[in-house]
Formats: sequence, structure tokens, C-alpha cells
Amino acid sequence: MERGEIHTGRGGLVEHGIPEQADELWTEDGHEHVGWFCVSTDPFPCPAPGCLFVAEFMTAAHLVLVWEEQDDPNLLRHAQRAKEVGRNPHIVSYEVDFGPSASYYAWEAAGRPVHGVRGK
Repeated sequence: MERGEIHTGRGGLVEHGIPEQADELWTEDGHEHVGWFCVSTDPFPCPAPGCLFVAEFMTAAHLVLVWEEQDDPNLLRHAQRAKEVGRNPHIVSYEVDFGPSASYYAWEAAGRPVHGVRGK
């Protein structure tokens, strides 16, 4: 698949491919985000065809999206959207045990990639 191709999936649009400038987004392990905030949800599958990943948090590229402030307008907007689609969202304090994380704003700066597997 070419970078930037868009295909529909169960969750809406899914953008495949990871922009080259997103390299540092994929290296965060979460320790620097402990105490930040994320949106916990009922489990939902990755909408990409053939992907077996099941998320329990609002994610991008299989990373837990985190915000530094609990009342960040973008966090609240994403939580509201999760509520609208029946995912039972709750804003919680991020812990490393939730999995690798990415700052919402780093994710936006990287071009908002939504599907990919973190490199090892």
C-alpha cells in the first residue's frame, strides 16, 4: 500500500502508512507520559482489514494517545466522539502498563497516522 492511501473500515477512515517524519513518535515508551491523561474505552478492534489489535484506549497507530491536561479541549472532543459511537469513554491518568503512548500533539505533528505497528 502506498503512503497516505485511505480505506474505509468499521471505525471510519483508516489511513495506512507512516510518514517518514514520524520516527520519534514511535520511540516513546510511555514513561515520560505517566500522570498525563488518556481516554479509556470499551474494547474495540482496529478497523484496518486483517489487523487483530484490540484497543482499550483512544489510540493512534496502536499507541495510547495522551494529553498533559485533563481538560484539554482535544481530549474532551475525542472522549465525546467515543461516547457518540458507544465506546463508554472515561478520562483516566495514563500508566505505562496501558502500553506505549504518544502525545496527541506529537501525533498531530507527525501527520495523524492511525494504523501501524510500532517498530522494534
